[in-house]
Amino acid sequence: MFLSKDDWINQRAYALWEAEGRPDGRGGEHWQQAAREYQLLEQTRASADGSDLIERLKTMGRIMREAGRDDRSETPEKSASSRRSAR
Repeated sequence: MFLSKDDWINQRAYALWEAEGRPDGRGGEHWQQAAREYQLLEQTRASADGSDLIERLKTMGRIMREAGRDDRSETPEKSASSRRSAR
């Protein structure tokens, strides 16, 4: 069963309220926190088939490999020798 946005936020705000010992006058704070959590969930939600997550992981892998190549190409020995030859 899928909840609407408002239903999800309402249930989460209620859970936050209960977790804090049911304090009086904090309903607005709990609602705002629940709304922020919902927004974060929406921003990180993967597609139904996971293709967007797979693409993000591939992109991250490419970035990591490129960063590793940059680190290896600029070793202290190479940078010191290149500075000496530039003089």
